[in-house]
Amino acid sequence: MDIFLGVNIDHIATLRQARGTRYPSLIDAAKICESSGADSITLHLREDRRHIQDQDVEELKSSLTTKMNLEMAATDEMLEIATKILPEDCCLVPEKRQELTTEGGLDVLTQLGRIKEVCSELSTNNIKASLFIDADNYQIEAAIECGAPIIEIHTGHYADASSAAEKLKELQKISEACAYAHSLGLQVNAGHGLTLENTKAIAEINSVVELNIGHSIISRALFVGLGAATSEMKQLIQEARGL
Repeated sequence: MDIFLGVNIDHIATLRQARGTRYPSLIDAAKICESSGADSITLHLREDRRHIQDQDVEELKSSLTTKMNLEMAATDEMLEIATKILPEDCCLVPEKRQELTTEGGLDVLTQLGRIKEVCSELSTNNIKASLFIDADNYQIEAAIECGAPIIEIHTGHYADASSAAEKLKELQKISEACAYAHSLGLQVNAGHGLTLENTKAIAEINSVVELNIGHSIISRALFVGLGAATSEMKQLIQEARGL
């Protein structure tokens, strides 16, 4: 079974915003990633616009040769932007102003009505809704109830585990959740905190269709270049899948 790589380019925008310049170019970065094996480009338009800006989303949508995976909170503002830009995929994520990065999965259970409404609106506009959730069967079942065709399993707890035993426990939890979601007919993606050192085990889970990786690829790019960092990760996940 094929496995695909989505590259998150938020940190390219973080670097640009640090100095308020027009560079580095997100379009150039996306083109390098695509030509080096990325199957999609992920970007998170946060409510506080700390990195990706509205204009970035518009410009990237018209220039990508693969597909756009737009991460966003389930707000009216973001829904309006999504239905105007029409990315191929929209991944609904939790969002807190004070967090450095997304800290966990979306709690679909407590927001069932709202998430269902957003998924329906996205579907009406031919946008595939994805829900970024923890490896939890109740959240998976809630995703089904919302009509989302895709889930993305949060792998941060696995990636951040401090001991081998804890890492193995988290990996088992992810593997079982992925298998359960796949059995229910969901497309299963995964991501968050994945590096060259810990991605292989996730890529070996056969039910995982796509891995979305950003921070480690952009960090690696400082030393080997963005194209090489993307190619390196793509090769790793394909070899893990036996491709």
